[in-house]
Amino acid sequence: MSSAIFAHMRSTPSPSRRHWDGSPVTVHARRSLRVTPDGVKLLRCGQSDRCRDCGNRIEWYHGVNQQPVRLHPHELPAADVPDSCRWHVSSGIAHASGDGSGWCRLPHALLCPTRHTPPAPPELARLRRYLAVNTRRLIDAGAFTPPSAPPDVEATPPAVCRPARPVVRLLYVHYLATRPVDEIQCVAQTRLRHRCTSALLTPDAPPGTWRLMPATAATGQLALPASVMAVYDLTRLPYAEQLRWRTQRCPQHAAIPSAPDLTIADWEPFDPLVHHEHIHTRLPNRTRRPGPSEHGRKAERP
Repeated sequence: MSSAIFAHMRSTPSPSRRHWDGSPVTVHARRSLRVTPDGVKLLRCGQSDRCRDCGNRIEWYHGVNQQPVRLHPHELPAADVPDSCRWHVSSGIAHASGDGSGWCRLPHALLCPTRHTPPAPPELARLRRYLAVNTRRLIDAGAFTPPSAPPDVEATPPAVCRPARPVVRLLYVHYLATRPVDEIQCVAQTRLRHRCTSALLTPDAPPGTWRLMPATAATGQLALPASVMAVYDLTRLPYAEQLRWRTQRCPQHAAIPSAPDLTIADWEPFDPLVHHEHIHTRLPNRTRRPGPSEHGRKAERP
């Protein structure tokens, strides 16, 4: 077989980039999905996370009022769920009603095993028990630590008293954070498409001030009578700095407006009637040490 015939029979495409009929081959360049700087920074999709109280998986969505909503990550048959408990997601927005289909979503608050009020339907009660067993498995495996677990006083040194979910005042509005002030994490997306691991409170940024303020709601209304609470006040900082906290961005990503957000901000409008368990009446800038009763119990131990 001659070299000319062999070259004619090979399967390598012709360098002229044309089809067998002579038409040119059009090659479309591959482009990755990007968010324009002047467009929406966060795509409307469920953001996976874990409940801070039970460790089970949840999904964050925006509600109709733009407040974050925690939903159970799986759909359930609508026939097994009461009408008042049905939720559905449409165009990335969570709605507190059914959509007429045979499936629905559930808010995680109805299923969280750390809640004291169990759901009335037996189907939801079984699912809640399943999540409780999963929580115990995560704790036994060391993959989850409940925030309410009391530390060993003898094994650990005195720690600085700080609320697990502090009330933060910025732009003259009270918000409830999901974690301590020094652990609030940036929500921006890095170049490797991971969430930024930097904290909002850095040594280079001006800090806020802990103050005792009346226990009022997010908009300053519904004050509890004769009640004060510890608030991390940021209202004395410049407007740009407060806006950085509100958008939950570290100083580096705050200087890059075109960087998209990988998840929604964790701020929740504070309501003293709903979040009364997170109200602290003492300033957390002091070191907590064992009281006299704790010292007495230590002395009685053999």
